[in-house]
Amino acid sequence: MRGRPTIYDDSNIIKKAQEIFWQKGYSATSLSDLQKATGAGAGSFYNTFKGGKKEVFQKAVQERRLAFDSFKSQLEISESPLELIKDFFRSIADTPKEEHLKGCIIANTVVEMTYIDEDLETSAVQILKEVEQMFTEAIKQEQIKGKLQTQTSPEILGKYLITFWCGLNTLRRMYPDKNVLKNQIEMQLAVIS
Repeated sequence: MRGRPTIYDDSNIIKKAQEIFWQKGYSATSLSDLQKATGAGAGSFYNTFKGGKKEVFQKAVQERRLAFDSFKSQLEISESPLELIKDFFRSIADTPKEEHLKGCIIANTVVEMTYIDEDLETSAVQILKEVEQMFTEAIKQEQIKGKLQTQTSPEILGKYLITFWCGLNTLRRMYPDKNVLKNQIEMQLAVIS
């Protein structure tokens, strides 16, 4: 007689699954990949996640929201929110090559899921729009305080930073070189001086 299937810690599975999705993307990740990465058998996996691979992927993408929420909280209390934003972009150049090759799971999802899965695409787009709004609000407040020279609309600059972010995640795959990335990042950040 078989015992009850083991129920794994959801957050542990999601973190491990996120790494696989981040490296391979949603479509190329199989149930076998997820089982191997998480150590969960098929029965336990489906008992824990009734929506299967898609549910785990959605939760893995939403996990990134925690980093976004943390950064947003820091921005709201920062004396220099633009410097915090700039430091965020600058820190990308210093990440290891493996991180460069992964890019951004949210931006990757938008690209991969267009015309494939509208729910997953929409969810990822919404996160990027929220990040854009966060950038826009920080820029608006700095313009009001007179701490930003450019008079370009905060909405345009917020979209610019999202465009920069998505482009940077492609560039870092092409040139996972610290010096190349630093030069490109500084050039792009000059727009919000």
